[in-house]
Amino acid sequence: QVQLVESGGGLVHSGGSLRLSCVASGFTFSIYAMNWYRQAPGKDRELVARIGSSGVITNYGDSVRGRFTISRDNARNTVYLQMDSLKPEDTAVYICNRGDSYGYWGQGTQVTVSS
Repeated sequence: QVQLVESGGGLVHSGGSLRLSCVASGFTFSIYAMNWYRQAPGKDRELVARIGSSGVITNYGDSVRGRFTISRDNARNTVYLQMDSLKPEDTAVYICNRGDSYGYWGQGTQVTVSS
């Protein structure tokens, strides 16, 4: 079955960095686009970044563009999110998603940025 397992979250000071990972299994990872979303308490789920199947095409949400970098390693079935210059407003649960209409989601990893 499809599984997406995130890791790498934690507590960091404003201006710091974190690198999130999402390991995929149960499907042919290399043919799917992958997304990172985030959800903060009381807010709608927000698309943070998207990467095409080959890793060449990437897209970012306006709030993270220039600070976050999405990448993937198809040999390791893993998608990454490098987060730099973190701000308190980046605090959220970060969730990995397979980029199609089937709705496969990971359980999420908590990122907390202190001011």
